[in-house]
Amino acid sequence: MTQPRYDIADPLFWRRPLQERMDDFAAMRAQGPFWDSEIPDTLGLLDGPVPFHAVLTFDEVVEISRKPRQFCSGRGAVAIPDMPTEAMEFFGSFINMDDPRHARQRGIVSRAFTPRRLESVLESVEHICTEVIDGFCERGEVDLVEAMSAPFPLLVICDMMGIPRSEFKTVFDATNVILGGGDPEFVGDDLLSALFTAGSTLVGLLNEVADDRRKHPRDDLTTALITADVGEDVMTPEELGPFFILLAVAGNDTTRTAISYAMQFLAENPDQRRIWQDDLDGVTPTAVEEIVRYASPVVFMRRTATEPVTIGGRDFDEGERFVMFYGAANRDPSKFDDPERLDVRRQPNDHVGFGGPGPHFCLGAHLARRELAVAWRQLLTRLPDIEAAGPPEHLEAAGVPLVGGIKRYPVRFTPTAPVGR
Repeated sequence: MTQPRYDIADPLFWRRPLQERMDDFAAMRAQGPFWDSEIPDTLGLLDGPVPFHAVLTFDEVVEISRKPRQFCSGRGAVAIPDMPTEAMEFFGSFINMDDPRHARQRGIVSRAFTPRRLESVLESVEHICTEVIDGFCERGEVDLVEAMSAPFPLLVICDMMGIPRSEFKTVFDATNVILGGGDPEFVGDDLLSALFTAGSTLVGLLNEVADDRRKHPRDDLTTALITADVGEDVMTPEELGPFFILLAVAGNDTTRTAISYAMQFLAENPDQRRIWQDDLDGVTPTAVEEIVRYASPVVFMRRTATEPVTIGGRDFDEGERFVMFYGAANRDPSKFDDPERLDVRRQPNDHVGFGGPGPHFCLGAHLARRELAVAWRQLLTRLPDIEAAGPPEHLEAAGVPLVGGIKRYPVRFTPTAPVGR
């Protein structure tokens, strides 16, 4: 097995096409469950290099995910270096918490999704997708990310929270900064300032909406999170803003990135496209799971050992960082047959694209699956000849990105009339 071309901590590793990164992950994984690396202190902000263990195998990702007491999230889950607690929870909400605080906030959100509200959200996905495709279907050639992948899931989130459509661009621009992986196009020359400005913008907007809902309740998620029946807990104003950052970022990144990567995968695998397009009803459920496995949009989550542990045949000390790379685990040949092959009918497909099992499994997995299914059912039905018009442009990551996204992707299709007018 050849050595990887770049180390995981090198920004150049993340600025390459997905398959090149997966090939390097395969070279690392062949040498064992863990690949030891470190984040260099290039800016002099980290008190020296930050060591971590990249977790590359499926079984070890699952084991770490299932043992939150031994492998905690409360020291930081969405960043490899340590961050101040206030900054960590500002950007990650309860993702960066352990029980009981994690269970409390997650429970509030879970209770807010009553069966009626969840059904209403799932129904809205279809209508919003129709609206978005109506907006570009007559043009014949567009940037798929700008026209479809980015606005569609974020519109679902904004409508669900009750954010006015007039504020959509505000939310869109802020999430591009936070999701941009440090790409200079979105953050300019001052990454930290751009991140905190974007986060503060989202918090301020949500607090305005929440203030209005306290006076004028509506049938939206914001109202549900700040009102409760007797004996039930609600989110405090200090908790609500960070939750919206989490929802606006993590709540749409899986769908946004998966829609774009699906276009690339279908272009590279025309046989799989034919299989799916010839049997949309039968193949969509398995195709959605395979896209999430193959793309693994969420790049990593970090856990920290709370005590000396033994895992994967190695002993580790308390305080050591474990960074679970879901894309590597989802192509582990010990778990998946022919893992480098896209198979839209793959079964079984017990991937970890929505995180490993345990208390931090993605709360929005059901919604993300619905969005991805609706998006590609409509695209393959309404724009049946949609195809790539050029290569995808990847984010210029400044380090290890939380989401490994596509920045632009030109596509073309036969223009067609809107259906929602």
